[in-house]
Amino acid sequence: MENFNIAYHCTTKQCQAGLGDKVAMRWISSTFERRDYTFGEMDQLSNRFANVLQTLGVQAGQVIFTFLPKTPEQFTAFLGSLKAECITGTLFSNFGDDALLDRLGASEAQLVVTRKSLYRKIARIRDQLPALRTVILTDVAEDLSADVLSWERLMETASDEFAIPVTAPDTPSVLHYTSGSTGKPKGVLHCHRSILQQSRTAREVLGLQANDLFWCTADQGWVTGTSYGIIGPWSLGVTQLHIGGGYSPQQWFELLQNERITVWYTAPTALRMLMREDQMAYSEFDLTHLRSIFSVGEPLNPEVIVWGRDTLQKEIYDTWFQTETGAIMIANRPGIPIRPGSMGTPLPGIEPGILADDGASLPNGEHGNLCVRAGWDSMFRTYLNNDSAYASKFRDGWYYTGDMAWRDNDGYYWFLGRSDDVINTSGHLVSPFEVESALLELPEIAESGVIGAPDDLLFEKVVAFVNFHPGTEFTPELDLKIRLHIANRLSSVAIPQEVVPVETVPKNKSGKIMRRVLKARYLGLDTGDISTLED
Repeated sequence: MENFNIAYHCTTKQCQAGLGDKVAMRWISSTFERRDYTFGEMDQLSNRFANVLQTLGVQAGQVIFTFLPKTPEQFTAFLGSLKAECITGTLFSNFGDDALLDRLGASEAQLVVTRKSLYRKIARIRDQLPALRTVILTDVAEDLSADVLSWERLMETASDEFAIPVTAPDTPSVLHYTSGSTGKPKGVLHCHRSILQQSRTAREVLGLQANDLFWCTADQGWVTGTSYGIIGPWSLGVTQLHIGGGYSPQQWFELLQNERITVWYTAPTALRMLMREDQMAYSEFDLTHLRSIFSVGEPLNPEVIVWGRDTLQKEIYDTWFQTETGAIMIANRPGIPIRPGSMGTPLPGIEPGILADDGASLPNGEHGNLCVRAGWDSMFRTYLNNDSAYASKFRDGWYYTGDMAWRDNDGYYWFLGRSDDVINTSGHLVSPFEVESALLELPEIAESGVIGAPDDLLFEKVVAFVNFHPGTEFTPELDLKIRLHIANRLSSVAIPQEVVPVETVPKNKSGKIMRRVLKARYLGLDTGDISTLED
């Protein structure tokens, strides 16, 4: 029987193929200390952690979480727990008490790997987590108590040999929590079979090759950070760069140049932030070795693609997938002409559809629900302990993504917004994404977020929240300029009835604009779960 174990493919199999001495991860800390980890080292370290779990009595199928900033231990723990066939979740290091309680409590997590500074949050809610038996701290030399243990001590005494069980394809693997507009976050559970789609898309979409140095900027708390910041590249034996620092335009471009990154996967938010910097500063960097730039999280505004061509002399390829899909489904990619603003075309073997609310298939050009024919390899298997919510996402063999889109005559898909984001104004459907993209074409505007709000006359009115570049004053003349630009660029029905200046547009950690947060704030309503909101 073939072994589908994700961690086996990411480390052990690479060593068996003769790549044990090849660099798997180039780690650069927040203070720019550099350390290379080979596939052999990653295999042995993750073996040690798998043995730690077994010594502690953690069983296959039980849930463990990492609650860490981006550190080398994040990758060791993730892979080691998958080797032991645990259900493995990752948590953003800036989660607060309530967000932790929602996830650790609902999943009945048995063990958490974290740092001493972050453990304080867990300690405050520990009495509400009866299933949580063990906490491992990565930055203490000695155990703090019988159930708060030292990573260093445990790893020192563990064997670096581990017999990975032959893992069946439908064995549960990775758990990510996703926040909707209402209710508690839902635990999206994947299985080890997902590696087939993650590996395939890393090769066929990202175009990863044996000698590449790949950089995915996503945090491991997000599905992109596990599917393409761990699994996809390492399943192909590709070296990855990971850094412990945050966003810094100068440092990022120094890394791209000095480390000679060949493929870069990042978020539209980061690219839009780079657009705000002094464009002349980028001319000093040599990026000739950078073959491709990819984007994920929020649809890529057309002006970002133009900026990439004009300023970086690079194409930027947008990709579409969700936590639930586990891997890329629709994408722009090398070899297929980019249509700026589109999601691209589906991968071979992936069957999307545009369906009406009643399930009828809609023709090209019609707006409707973006759906995907069920059965792809990286499809999630359930919402943990919420089978009814899972069942509600499927109808007649189709997975309803919750996104609205349309398909042109050449098979390109175009994103309109979440089904609860699309604005119905005067009987016309307006895409908030299209209005946001048009707003960003104006030189005065740095960021934009657009919502529909109730209106007695129009049913819904278009409200635009804009963050202006420093030094820009919002005047009646600028307000008129904005409205005329939208009318000329899109249509008169898309003109914002209100333009609201803001200091920042709320986004989650994958770069998606949190329109429901904007809408709730505008209407004075509860914003719901905002645990994944960017700081």
